[in-house]
Amino acid sequence: MYAEERRRQIASFTAVEGRVNVTELANRFDVTAETIRRDLAVLDREGVVHRVHGGAVASQTFQTTEFSLDARFRSAPTAKSAIARAALQFLPESDGGLFLDSGSTIGTLAELIAERPQSRYWSVVTNSLPIALNLANKGLPEVQLLGGSVRAITQAVVGDTALRTLALMRADVAFIGTNALTLDHGLSTADAQEAAIKAAMVTNAHKVVVLCDSTKLGNDYLVSFAGIDDIDVVITDPSAPESFLTALRDREIEVVVAD
Repeated sequence: MYAEERRRQIASFTAVEGRVNVTELANRFDVTAETIRRDLAVLDREGVVHRVHGGAVASQTFQTTEFSLDARFRSAPTAKSAIARAALQFLPESDGGLFLDSGSTIGTLAELIAERPQSRYWSVVTNSLPIALNLANKGLPEVQLLGGSVRAITQAVVGDTALRTLALMRADVAFIGTNALTLDHGLSTADAQEAAIKAAMVTNAHKVVVLCDSTKLGNDYLVSFAGIDDIDVVITDPSAPESFLTALRDREIEVVVAD
């Protein structure tokens, strides 16, 4: 595991548990205590956690940092591939409509959707420029890219034109990515315009399936776009804290752990 991915998991685990100690983290990630101390020092400087004697406590600040689409694809690629494969079970059995937002894990799912024989029966609506081009190049006959402005950092279409179009649409399933997921604030992201598109997809879908690797659990970003009660399914990876998954199940959310 790369240091960056380990630190993201440490940040998530700290956010969920509230407090962590060096010894437990060293055992969890099979590294030395000194490595964990260095990780905590980096996270403390970034404002993600607060160092305390023997470990760290969660920071209460809202995050605003965005990463490029390439950087997102490089983060936790194994987990994202497993999550995308697990999401296939929620595709319509025959014809149906899909919303695909602009998340990196959703992009991995789109690759798999293009390989399914049934894909020619599905109508796909997306605000992701790369996803729309990929699905069209693979020969899917019903792919609609929302119109509007393109955000360079995520290559996502946003704006009033896209929102007006979505207001007229309904989908059987919305596959949604997120920067963060907490029990109190639900799903959140850094940009208000992208949050608005995600919220519209959530509102206008019969079933909402959230693809969320474990590094995002327990974190909060600046703009909330859906509450816990808006979610039907959460798909994550085995590194997710069991206490968090239990809390989701207690709220009658279906939890799938992809491995």
